[in-house]
Amino acid sequence: MTEARYDVVGLGNAIVDVLSRATDAFLEEWGIHKNAMNLIEEDRAEALTQAAVEPFYTSGGSGANTIAGLASFGAKAAYIGKVAKDELGSQFTREMTAGGVPFATKPLETGPATARSIIFVTDDGHRSMNTFLGASVLFSKEDVDEEVVRAGSILYLEGYLFDKDEAKEAFIFASEVAKAAGRKVALTLSDRFCVDRHRASFLQLVRNNVDIVFANEEELLALYETDDFDKALDALQADTAIAAVTRSEKGSVVIGDGEPIVVSAEPVEKVVDTTGAGDQYAAGFLYGVSRGLPLATCAHLGHIAAAEVISHFGPRPETPYKSLAEKAGIYA
Repeated sequence: MTEARYDVVGLGNAIVDVLSRATDAFLEEWGIHKNAMNLIEEDRAEALTQAAVEPFYTSGGSGANTIAGLASFGAKAAYIGKVAKDELGSQFTREMTAGGVPFATKPLETGPATARSIIFVTDDGHRSMNTFLGASVLFSKEDVDEEVVRAGSILYLEGYLFDKDEAKEAFIFASEVAKAAGRKVALTLSDRFCVDRHRASFLQLVRNNVDIVFANEEELLALYETDDFDKALDALQADTAIAAVTRSEKGSVVIGDGEPIVVSAEPVEKVVDTTGAGDQYAAGFLYGVSRGLPLATCAHLGHIAAAEVISHFGPRPETPYKSLAEKAGIYA
């Protein structure tokens, strides 16, 4: 096996986020499921963008957020995803490369616009995402840069990409390329509704193709169709080598060798916006794995990253994660 050029290579939906404050009444008026990802078409995306109050535009996408977080820790990371040849696509490309992350997937010349997610954040900090997938899911096997995938020590896959067949095929192909090169494959389940849509496929991946699984409590329960957390955790432990399950203020539970490990969440003075919390937890955890740190320390890094991102507006770090890790006495 050749030496890896990247610690982690991410593959996912390339999306620009449009963030706005909102009330619960607004969500109800527009029929938006709170604290979930709602798939929408372009006309509704336009209407919701117009309804947004003082919108803040920033590059997003779950997997891309994680890769940006890894770069903030000082990891070498690359990203593969699909944007259109338009203004938002150019913004996404600029912001990824400015963060030190190579992003060279050929943009879509004709067809739908770059994906966007209109995210409404309520006073309790919860985010409700309304996502027009656009160009992001016109990602195909031909867009998978096999050389880049082989060059990553870990391939990180975003479950949202399963929402279109061509993208799903590319997703599975990339995992096979990584496995053939002797690399690890990590998967985030992304969203409980995403799990409901693709449960059988996710279970097959977890059992056969994936080394590291990320989920929150709701996603885990949905995957195994149970309300019993311990039962679901036992099932996950039987199905995969390493997993991290986040439980909001309860911290996270990490599965590896031996008994599950419970790691406490980091204290946060005020939760401003939960957008990107799970993405940045995965960034910290994967950074720790890439450095060979104990799993409990990997989870600690994940909580440090998540605590930073929920303390401000937007899905990506404002304070370099490397400095926060060093402040916590974690050096890698």
